Amino acid sequence: MSNQFTKKRVVVTGLGLVSPLGNTKEETWTGLLAGRSGVDYITRFDTSQHPVRFAAETKGFDPLKFIEKKELKKMDYFIYFAVAAAREAMEDSGLKITSDNAEDIGVYIGSGIGGFGVFEREHSKMLEGGPGRISPFFIPASIVNLASGYVSIYSGAKGPNSATATACSSGAHAIGDSFRIIQRGDAVAMICGGSEGAITPMSVGGFASMRALSTRNDDPQRASRPFDKDRDGFVIGEGAGVLLLEELEHAQARGAKIYAEVVGYGMTSDAFHITMPDMDGPRRVMLKTLKDAGIEPQQVDYINVHGTSTPVGDVNETNAIKAAFGDHAYKLALSSTKSMTGHLLGGAGGLEAGITALAVQNQILPPTINYETADPECDLDCIPNQARQTKVEYALSNSFGFGGTNAALLFKRFSA
Repeated sequence: MSNQFTKKRVVVTGLGLVSPLGNTKEETWTGLLAGRSGVDYITRFDTSQHPVRFAAETKGFDPLKFIEKKELKKMDYFIYFAVAAAREAMEDSGLKITSDNAEDIGVYIGSGIGGFGVFEREHSKMLEGGPGRISPFFIPASIVNLASGYVSIYSGAKGPNSATATACSSGAHAIGDSFRIIQRGDAVAMICGGSEGAITPMSVGGFASMRALSTRNDDPQRASRPFDKDRDGFVIGEGAGVLLLEELEHAQARGAKIYAEVVGYGMTSDAFHITMPDMDGPRRVMLKTLKDAGIEPQQVDYINVHGTSTPVGDVNETNAIKAAFGDHAYKLALSSTKSMTGHLLGGAGGLEAGITALAVQNQILPPTINYETADPECDLDCIPNQARQTKVEYALSNSFGFGGTNAALLFKRFSA
């Protein structure tokens, strides 16, 4: 008996973005096109003993706009951000969840680290006063799938409910897996993406001890500089990106606006090293994604690259793009929006997928800021410092994570 099915077409009908550039989709997009940095000195804790004293924090984010005060103590920041972004995505889409459709709408939100801040806080309480001081909300406030859990509870979505924890690919994997769920008819819509709230003493200290972070303490706003010769590491960020993916006929039947169509998804493993990237995994994930969509490499116009601003990572991705696209690599436009938002870890894939969908809809590509000194090893067009208006038919979003896990999503300008 054949297990083949007719693949449903899947479109983006809602976006919710919480980022260091703004707490909404509009604020984030405006900041990106203006080339504004969301990086500054850390305000959330005392950094006097830390070798890195800056990050890309959200500014003026108030969880009380989305969550009752009595509920806040039951959640970590990554849940706050996910709930806020999901609410914006749902309102943006205009999709109402009712008793008639709730079982056909699901939630799938990834996070690389989950409730890191809650772990630190509750561990300190235990050391000071013993295990009796541990909050009964410690576990549900910290585990990764509770972002999806709370969004499901608040929205009433009763369909598939899952989460990914694939490091910096988490958000992209959640969106790609949701794409597949709708393609095969297991849901008509999915609230999906990634969220992270890991700007904490242990997290910043841990990444610093790995020598993964930029140490440009004298000039934080210029610290994230993907592809620039003087880059020295990534800048940790926080926030969430949530998309409302919907089966095309369902979206059209209710007259929904459509940002872009999702047409391809790929996932691979480097099988190489726990933290060091390898060119072959990213190369294969891009080609698998194009094959999934049934298009040729020369049809792609833009890539929102992983582009973390690490010395090794940016060269690795550049070489992977050259290997995957051949001569067309030099005709591609690339940008790393992490130059402005920092690296949201497990939330990066969700935020950057949303940004890529906006780029396709608006036919405007955000820049890579802080690009000052050319690196001969990173010699592709990274849209330096200024946004660019241009024709975009197909756009790729890359996400790579520790452990050698890779994901890529392909968006297409929508046409009926």
